[in-house]
Amino acid sequence: MKDEYELYDLKVEVIAGDTGKPMVCRHRVGDYFTVTDDDLIEFGPGVRFPMYSLAAILPLLPAKQRETTKYDWMSTDAIIACPDPNCGGRFLITRGEKKTYRHSENTATPTPD
Repeated sequence: MKDEYELYDLKVEVIAGDTGKPMVCRHRVGDYFTVTDDDLIEFGPGVRFPMYSLAAILPLLPAKQRETTKYDWMSTDAIIACPDPNCGGRFLITRGEKKTYRHSENTATPTPD
């Protein structure tokens, strides 16, 4: 249909950095959240993310959800550093299932056509 678009589900997981720096922001390796159903962020039971780390990750998620060419850096770069320069925490963004959505089901704004 004309008003369809596709987005990837995403998983954002805490991984240990290779910087030799400790994770001082109370990150826990293996903690993760997912982005599914267009824009819903889901945290598992007991999963916590520091606010500033989440703020650094959020602007990248809409771009990671969309199809990109293999030469686009969004296709290849998937590890995000904790914004605290003293923290060794890293976050791995991985794409999951690609799903189809409809514009008409996600906004009241009409399309230009």
